[in-house]
Amino acid sequence: MRRGAIRVLGVDPGLKNTGYGILEKKGNRMAYLGSGVIRTSPQKNFPKRLVKIQKELSQVIATWHPDMMSIEEAIYAQNVRIAIKLGHARAAAILAAADAGLEIFEYAPKKIKSSVTGNGRAKKEQLRYMVKNILKTDEISKSLDESDALGAAICHINQFQFTRRI
Repeated sequence: MRRGAIRVLGVDPGLKNTGYGILEKKGNRMAYLGSGVIRTSPQKNFPKRLVKIQKELSQVIATWHPDMMSIEEAIYAQNVRIAIKLGHARAAAILAAADAGLEIFEYAPKKIKSSVTGNGRAKKEQLRYMVKNILKTDEISKSLDESDALGAAICHINQFQFTRRI
C-alpha cells in the first residue's frame, strides 16, 4: 500500500463485458484514477474469452498497482448456463488478482447498490449517476459495466473494515 493510501480495483465480471475501475482513498478523499471495459467476442471460443479477461485484468493490475480487488458476488440467474458462464468470468478475474497477490473482497449486488445509492434495488442507471456524483467526474463512459465496477470499489472503500476476504 502507498503511504496512507489504499488503491482498489473494482470489477463487474461478465463474459461479454467485464467492467473495471481503479480508485484511491487517502484520508477522507476518494480519487478516480481510471476505468474501462474488457470486451470479448461471442465468436471466439469460450476458453479464449476467459484468457482475454484474465490477461487484460492482469495488465490493468500491472499498470495501476492496486492493493486489493472488490468484485461483485455471483448472482443467481434463472438460466443455469448463464450463471455458470458468469462464474467462469468471475474466476478469470479472481485468478488475475490472486496471481498478482491482491487481497480479494466480494459484495452482493444489492450491497453495492445500497452502499452507493442508499437503495439496494436501485437501477443500473441510478448507480452510474451516483458513481459520477461521488467521484465528481464525467470521465466515466456510458458503460453500465464500468460504473458497476466503480460501484464495487466505492462499496469496498465504504465497508473496508467490515469486509470478508475470499
